[in-house]
Amino acid sequence: MVKATVISVLKVKITNTSELGAVKMMASFIKQEPDKIHIIFIANAHTLNLATDNPEYRDILNSSNVVFADGIGVRWAAKLRGKILQGNLVGTDLIPSFLSKTSNCGYRYYLLGADPTTIEYAAEFASRQFQGWTLAGFHHGYLEEDKTIKVIEKINSLQPHLLLVGMGNPLQEYWLHNNQSRLKVPLCVGVGGLFDHWGGNLKRAPLWIRRLGFEWLQILLQQPGKKWQRYLIGNPKFIIRMVFCSD
Repeated sequence: MVKATVISVLKVKITNTSELGAVKMMASFIKQEPDKIHIIFIANAHTLNLATDNPEYRDILNSSNVVFADGIGVRWAAKLRGKILQGNLVGTDLIPSFLSKTSNCGYRYYLLGADPTTIEYAAEFASRQFQGWTLAGFHHGYLEEDKTIKVIEKINSLQPHLLLVGMGNPLQEYWLHNNQSRLKVPLCVGVGGLFDHWGGNLKRAPLWIRRLGFEWLQILLQQPGKKWQRYLIGNPKFIIRMVFCSD
């Protein structure tokens, strides 16, 4: 099993590794322990804000196998605590990297999340883009309890190696935590808004903007009604917490 150091950022345990290290770790979960369920969450500044506001949610994050760091805010917070994060593990980059580097291994994946139209387009995109993997199936993320049980039974019957859950924070983390005893999938990853990108609802910012740490601004401009509170209120709140809150 791939080893990596773990650091605390606003009381969330972040696994400090590079993109390649993350890919190797995810692959090892499938290959070396296929009979166990492994849950990965990806935490950005918004995630850490929610975790600070809600200790129960923070505990759910920390109960996962791995929490990766996404975004410049988490990197700054780690640096203020004397730690340098090896990689910026944005889900929109990490998941495609993982799927590409582990292609042609006979693996299958399932997509769960978004609305019915978006997840269908996302599945079509993924099928074209990652031909070394097999799309086992997909389903939207608007699930009542009785429907959840049926969807999990369907997922398990299809025997995917990877389940990508894109319901946004904190719903996807609660969903995976509450249903992990029912799932029979080696690797489950909360992927936030990945399906909006794959489904065509969002366009990636240019690389130079992403490297400067301002991809959030691109998202805000595309979804102002949905994201203004997260960024215009959440970002200043996170900066204050980053500077003044202890771990």
